[in-house]
Amino acid sequence: MGPIGQHQKMAHGYFAFPKLEGEIAPHMKFRGKEHLVWSLNNYLGLANHPEVRKADAQAAEEYGMAYPMGARMMSGNSNHHEALEKELAEFVGKEDAFLLNYGYQGIMSAIDALVDRNDVIVYDAESHACIIDGLRLHMGKRFVYQHNDIDSFKKQMERATKLVEQSGGGILVITEGVFGMSGAQGKLKEIVDLKKQFNFRLLIDDAHGFGTMGPTGAGTHEAQNCIEGIDVYFGTFAKSMAGIGGFVASSEEIVNYLRYNMRSQTFAKALPMPMVVGLRKRLEILKAEPQLREKLWTIAKALQNGLKERGFDIGVTNTVVTPVFLKGELSEATGITMDLRENYGIFCSIVVYPVIPKGLIELRLIPTAVHTLEDVQRTLDAFSEVGERLKNGYYREQKAVNA
Repeated sequence: MGPIGQHQKMAHGYFAFPKLEGEIAPHMKFRGKEHLVWSLNNYLGLANHPEVRKADAQAAEEYGMAYPMGARMMSGNSNHHEALEKELAEFVGKEDAFLLNYGYQGIMSAIDALVDRNDVIVYDAESHACIIDGLRLHMGKRFVYQHNDIDSFKKQMERATKLVEQSGGGILVITEGVFGMSGAQGKLKEIVDLKKQFNFRLLIDDAHGFGTMGPTGAGTHEAQNCIEGIDVYFGTFAKSMAGIGGFVASSEEIVNYLRYNMRSQTFAKALPMPMVVGLRKRLEILKAEPQLREKLWTIAKALQNGLKERGFDIGVTNTVVTPVFLKGELSEATGITMDLRENYGIFCSIVVYPVIPKGLIELRLIPTAVHTLEDVQRTLDAFSEVGERLKNGYYREQKAVNA
């Protein structure tokens, strides 16, 4: 069953595969009770934005869910698909972009297409699972550097450089703009600066940075002022855009190569028209209403500052992703989660081994532009009480917490 699946009988429906009901919002129902939810990928609150709902509904009425029928290359292309690609490329500062049906599947396929057996990949140790699965498709060598450690990066680049001098291949460096578990930004600027010393192309996964980072929300590369140094930019629609799918943006030459060589797109049906039309409206709002991003940051900073003031460890986050790290075992993790949900009506994601080291518990909070400062205060008060219970050994002694 694997390290997570072995607990499925106890976890299913509560800790894993829970069902949140009602309209997508900070307050939803879980098992019939209203909960304050910090687990939704809806950073800018676009999921139920009235203009987005209207655009989605009108496109569904006009085109139905099936249109266009077929893969983009064969019969599934449209003016809306191409217009969205042009708008995305312009927004993130690249010449061209290519839509992806799913973010996870898309970046795997992009990695597969960008390298061959003569090439070497150098990647961050804490890269997301989609990147790791993409690496598994690679037939050549790959080297991992310690998370956000530039000295370690240099050592792996030296190894990679020696190899490609013999093979005649190239080096693809992969990192993230924002690491989704810790909230840390990738060292994009430092890596880009090392192009003076090493010859490589840089691919970044900016799933959590697109829409949240930078003066205009264009991404972490904008926030770090190194747009030109990013060779291939990946963004997803599943976070800030409250949708499905993703995109890669790069030079016209690289994007055209990907259009004709990404197997996951060549042999898969195009994104349905209602999603594409709705995404265009989402992007329009993202650009036209910076107050949504400002509200998101107001909530995130209030939450993070409040947690730190109460002595909680939120790690090194310098983005809106808000982790809370606690010392405890799996049984204590389940007790904390049940206590928060059953007695405080607070729903947040729980992360345990093997995602993080044994002996640690992470409660992961995702703030949004539609949360309120009252939501923040309620959460801080609950966490203070739960934190004290953990320190006093309460969850080691309790087998259930009013569940």
